[in-house]
Amino acid sequence: MSTTGSGPELPAQIDTSVAHSARVWNYWLGGKDNFPADRAAGDAYRGKYPLIETFAKESRDFLRRTVTYLARDAGIRQFLDVGAGLPTANNTHEVAQRIAPESRIVYVDHDPLVLLHVHALLTSAPEGATAYVEADMRDTETVLTGAAKTLDLTQPVALVISDVLGHIVDWDDALSLVRRLVERLPSGSYLSLSHSTASDEAHRAVQDEYNASGAIPYIFREPETTVAFFDGLEMVEPGMVSWPNWRPDANTGTTTARAGWGAVARIP
Repeated sequence: MSTTGSGPELPAQIDTSVAHSARVWNYWLGGKDNFPADRAAGDAYRGKYPLIETFAKESRDFLRRTVTYLARDAGIRQFLDVGAGLPTANNTHEVAQRIAPESRIVYVDHDPLVLLHVHALLTSAPEGATAYVEADMRDTETVLTGAAKTLDLTQPVALVISDVLGHIVDWDDALSLVRRLVERLPSGSYLSLSHSTASDEAHRAVQDEYNASGAIPYIFREPETTVAFFDGLEMVEPGMVSWPNWRPDANTGTTTARAGWGAVARIP
């Protein structure tokens, strides 16, 4: 993202003077869709807690491995990625279509900056399709109505919710959102979900400071709480574990042994 006026014109609702969590995350992942305020916030956070950049990359790698499992081993050909964020490397459609070019992917986000760069998410193998629904993920009717234009919701779908539910401050709201989406998907669908928690008290303190800065907050939750997202579903081995312990491969890091947890489960 250009900050000098040579890039695409920014929608009026994008405030580049205040750090935005999606853009800070993009910065930590080595992306270019960020602004000085985001880089300053990202540098300040990393200066106080240097591991955060590694955590961001290992969160992304959890997404890569789970989508690989869903496409390669579970045979899923439809993906609904809710709260997709800004495009970086190994986006859901890229991972799925490397394995099954006919895969169909719908991304959901309501960030105007994501919409500005949606072309990067809408590249697709000719056999498959990608689409974007501009909606708040809590508006499940709009999400599902939009998704149904690309996906056949009578056939199995992988619902992907990658480390974004901490932005919903109220726990009951976050839990309700997931349950409303899951209950509308057919048997044989899957939920892939991850959530961050504090690696240690220093990590928690830096996050609390970030949340108080005026940026969009992210609420850490313990895995003993977030496992409830999977109630009534059939856990895929190894169950709810820290990111590095979910079917690691040769590229899997080990830093986030406490900072991030996730699972994949089948909808019966």
